[in-house]
Amino acid sequence: QVQLVESGGGLVQDGGSLRLSCAASGRTCSRYTMGWFRQAPGKEREFVAAISWSGGRTNYADSVQGRFTISRDNAKNTVFLRMNSLQPEDTAVYYCAAAHRAITDESDLYDYWGQGTQVTVSS
Repeated sequence: QVQLVESGGGLVQDGGSLRLSCAASGRTCSRYTMGWFRQAPGKEREFVAAISWSGGRTNYADSVQGRFTISRDNAKNTVFLRMNSLQPEDTAVYYCAAAHRAITDESDLYDYWGQGTQVTVSS
C-alpha cells in the first residue's frame, strides 16, 4: 500500500504562484509514475501533469503547459507541482496519484490517490 498526502494549497491572487507537495509513505514510490490531477466544482477530474519514475519524462495538460512544473525527489519520496501565473480557472482540488506503470495521463490507470488539497485563485 502507498499513502499519499498533499500539501501546499491555499488562496492566491490571479497571477500568483504556489508549490504543491505530495509525500508518499508505505511502499516506496521510486518506481512509480506520479501524477497530479484536479477537479473543479461541477466538473470532471482532469489530468494536470505526470512524471516518470526516473524524472526523465514529463507530460502536461495543454492548459498548464509552460506555467506548471512537476518534479520529484525519490530520496524523499516526494513529488512537487510548481504552479506559476495562476488563473481563476486553475481553482480546484488538486490530487496526487501514483501508478505502477509507464507515464500516463489516464486517471483510471493510477493505483493510489491522495485526499487532495484546495487551490483557490481569486481574480
